[in-house]
Amino acid sequence: MKKLLILLLCLSLPVSCSPRQPPPEEDPPHFTVIGVSQVGSESGFRVANTESMRSVFTEEAGYRLLFDDARQKQENQIAAIRKFIQQRADYILLMPLCVSGWDSVLQEAREAGIPVILVDRTIETADESLYAAHVGADFQWEGEQAAAWLENAFQGAKGPVNILHIQGTLGSSAQLGRSAALEQAVEAHENWNLLAQLDGDFTQAKSYEETAQWLDSQAGPPVLHAVYCENDSAAFGAIQALEERGYSCGAEGVRIVSFDATRQGLTYCLEGRISLEVECDPMMGPLVEEVIRTLQSGSTPDKHYYTQEQLFTPEDLSRALIDRRPY
Repeated sequence: MKKLLILLLCLSLPVSCSPRQPPPEEDPPHFTVIGVSQVGSESGFRVANTESMRSVFTEEAGYRLLFDDARQKQENQIAAIRKFIQQRADYILLMPLCVSGWDSVLQEAREAGIPVILVDRTIETADESLYAAHVGADFQWEGEQAAAWLENAFQGAKGPVNILHIQGTLGSSAQLGRSAALEQAVEAHENWNLLAQLDGDFTQAKSYEETAQWLDSQAGPPVLHAVYCENDSAAFGAIQALEERGYSCGAEGVRIVSFDATRQGLTYCLEGRISLEVECDPMMGPLVEEVIRTLQSGSTPDKHYYTQEQLFTPEDLSRALIDRRPY
């Protein structure tokens, strides 16, 4: 009887015919690895440019982003590219600080089979095959639009037109293109005087410092008709220095020309303190992804992809328009 009860009890228990097997492992997701060497975060444009890359190249979209902030130093960018090569990135996005000094490290990337895409700025090299494509603005064109606006603004001037020039990071393609356009316009107009070219390095702090020091070094308050600032941060610094010394910025005072057209820059323009904003669109992520998809398909992308940009004056703007802007 006892044996029968034990048998019935055993039959009532769950029986496994084999040891429990672990669930099958899923294949790990495959990511396209993107190494990004960003110049820094010196301006609103640069911050928006970084955010555009982060919003496009997400893990949900199939990417893994390796990001490096160079803090305005080319040697940091070169080190970052070499690190991306060691990490076996699939693509490298380079926002080059300046135009020269890239051939050696880009050759290393090519030997590793990693395409390099230039973003925002360009480089100068005898071998353009070192990079797959460039996505960014035409800085010479931007400068020419600004110079044409100045020509129209001072068309009826009977005396000299005195211009102060706040340059961006010296040796960068943005600085070279925008500076060249102004310099050519000055040469073409006998009554245009380029009073000084100051190194603002695309930052508000340095532009303020350089402008203040130059103004204070003059024998008396110089007569200024226009200040040509190579980005919004430079314009903010220059305006601060000018207004602290009693200058009025706007149509009835010093005409401020600026580039980027960030929300803050457009706000200054709406207020009349900046007379002209030349747009430089930082939202390049989707266009960069288009290049990568072209490369992934085995096709050859175009060498240059230019962003679409426009000009703004106070009359073109409203608070609602500025609020709708993504940067």
